[in-house]
Amino acid sequence: MRNWQEMNALTLAYLGDAVYELWVRTHLLELGHEKVKELHKQAISYVRASTQAKVLHALLPDLNEIEQQIVMRGRNSKGGHPKNVDVLTYRHATAFESLIGYWHLSGQNSRMGWAFDQVDRMLLQERQAE
Repeated sequence: MRNWQEMNALTLAYLGDAVYELWVRTHLLELGHEKVKELHKQAISYVRASTQAKVLHALLPDLNEIEQQIVMRGRNSKGGHPKNVDVLTYRHATAFESLIGYWHLSGQNSRMGWAFDQVDRMLLQERQAE
């Protein structure tokens, strides 16, 4: 496999999407969700572009220089066609997925865990506000 530095941002996002999706599904099972319909409903709240974009914005102040570069590459990459979301939100979601792909390939599991904790905090706050 090529080094992450040689990969374009959309390739990192492709991998990051899969890593994030696997975490979401595993996490929901760990939380005790068992019914497939409920699992799917909960998973959507985690993986939708608007959630990913919000999480990215929350993470930005704490990202190091390399991580910020990955985010910029992901945000500026041209690819995909957003459905039911504006282009800017879609690009920020792609940047989030690129970051996850980078962390996965570079073995930074603790950084991914930190980011995933932010997702949980954000979704919990949204549910409490409803």
